Amino acid sequence: MSDALVNSAPEAAISARGLRKVYKGGKGQPEKVALEGIDLDVPRGSVFGLLGPNGAGKSTFINILAGLVNKTSGTASIWGFDIDQNPRQSRASIGVVPQELSTDVFFTPREGLEIQAGLYGVPKSKRRTMEILRSLGLEDKAEAYVRTLSGGMKRRLLVAKAMVHDPPVLILDEPTAGVDIELRKQLWEQVMELHERGVTVILTTHYLEEAQELCDTIGIIHKGNVRTVQPKDELIKSLDRKTLMVVPEAALSDEAVRGIEGAQIKKDGNLYIDYRPSLTRVADILSNVSAAGVSVKDISTVEADLEDVFLEMTYGSDQAPAA
Repeated sequence: MSDALVNSAPEAAISARGLRKVYKGGKGQPEKVALEGIDLDVPRGSVFGLLGPNGAGKSTFINILAGLVNKTSGTASIWGFDIDQNPRQSRASIGVVPQELSTDVFFTPREGLEIQAGLYGVPKSKRRTMEILRSLGLEDKAEAYVRTLSGGMKRRLLVAKAMVHDPPVLILDEPTAGVDIELRKQLWEQVMELHERGVTVILTTHYLEEAQELCDTIGIIHKGNVRTVQPKDELIKSLDRKTLMVVPEAALSDEAVRGIEGAQIKKDGNLYIDYRPSLTRVADILSNVSAAGVSVKDISTVEADLEDVFLEMTYGSDQAPAA
């Protein structure tokens, strides 16, 4: 990313206010509200996880930013450029890696990047085709036809095409879907190198463990509304839920632990007790366990994770969107 873009960087890489999208219904069908009027800021320099179930509105939001879908109302800006008032600058500030493997099989990776750079108006003297291919481990495939590349290589090629105009914001829409573990690891190493150079990365994924490992900020969308946007660690702590795992000295029966609130014996034979740290002390739980006649061999706590938070905010209740 160029020094000029860094020096002029806004606080929010992407900002939306009251962004709403309503799709017209078909013959006799009602309208479909994809976005209810979302307010969302993506912090500059973050690795931002945009999470939500299928149909939550993630793809609609991304497609509005990319200029592929017209919004119904509201505003959105990319790197400080309003998508309506400054469409060329806003689109030049973003690179989108789509979920689908949409590559032109009749060109080599080098030719594809050169064409993409030309479409963005990048002068030949400033093109970094081989540098980008090299950074993504595709230098030795520069002159191979795309149809001969593996699925993982095609994914990396999509990232390369999204970076030809050196945008400060990179959106990855389900980038590792259908990619094996080794290629997924390689792809993320290469994307994180881009982030270390100052690129703001926005990730949509259904692999929640991937989002928990990589992202520093999480936004959750459900039914066209933003449920929350928080730093990852704060978001997980906000769930206020832990599980105490008790390893008993001897096998337990359901009857023996019936009086312990939140207790469940699982297939491994251990006793799991869900509790809220803000309301319950571990010492009190252990007193109840002892009172039930359970002899304890070992204990440990299981922390809540991003999956727990996600399920709570999307499927756990019909709560109103967070302010």
